[in-house]
Amino acid sequence: MTTSSSSSKQNISLEEWEGKMAEVPIAKNDLNQLIMNYLIIEGYKDAAEKFSEESGLHSSVDLGSIDERMQIRVAVQSGDIKTAIERVNDLNPDLLDTDPRLYFHLQQQHLIELIRQGKAEEALEFAQDELAPHGEEHPELLRELEKTMALLAFDPSSRSPLAELLDFAHRQKTANELNAALLAAHSQPKEPKLPALLQLLAWTQEQLDEKATYPRINNIVNPVLEEQSGARETT
Repeated sequence: MTTSSSSSKQNISLEEWEGKMAEVPIAKNDLNQLIMNYLIIEGYKDAAEKFSEESGLHSSVDLGSIDERMQIRVAVQSGDIKTAIERVNDLNPDLLDTDPRLYFHLQQQHLIELIRQGKAEEALEFAQDELAPHGEEHPELLRELEKTMALLAFDPSSRSPLAELLDFAHRQKTANELNAALLAAHSQPKEPKLPALLQLLAWTQEQLDEKATYPRINNIVNPVLEEQSGARETT
């Protein structure tokens, strides 16, 4: 490790960096748990079963339950909200009764699908019968309902100011919210740990960039340590 002056960045070589990393104890079982956590929460049942077999790691979660949860998520992603709600009620009858915001968002997504299909009259009736009562009980949801109803003023095929509600990303948002609720109802983490660790890695590197030149990971998809210019300079 070298510096050109007391105020300059430290230069850390790849060899020195790898040596320091090798000194950090990391249990293989902890890494396996991290991978299994991601596979289960994201719904990769086949991969989870194979990884469990290869690693010898036995999950406390019934891997068969992943299929039910993923069928519900796929239903929301495809816009089939009625089927999703029916399957949720079969799997956990109390979930939507105890989470009015989640139930509202599912009903809101169904309303969006009706508007997408050009069923204006059915959408108005549905909003009045199903969503308006939620708004009366939970005033904070009224703004979301009003915004959704405003879609009726635009052609679904046109790019309106509210077009994000019709994007697949909005279905995905609703599906993720429901998936997290189903996981929490079964005492499982709502989010996988791996993405949070990757965010922590990015933040840590940003902080370290201000103090040192060191081998860093520049591409999370291809996580290879890359020695930066100046790391081999000496004084």
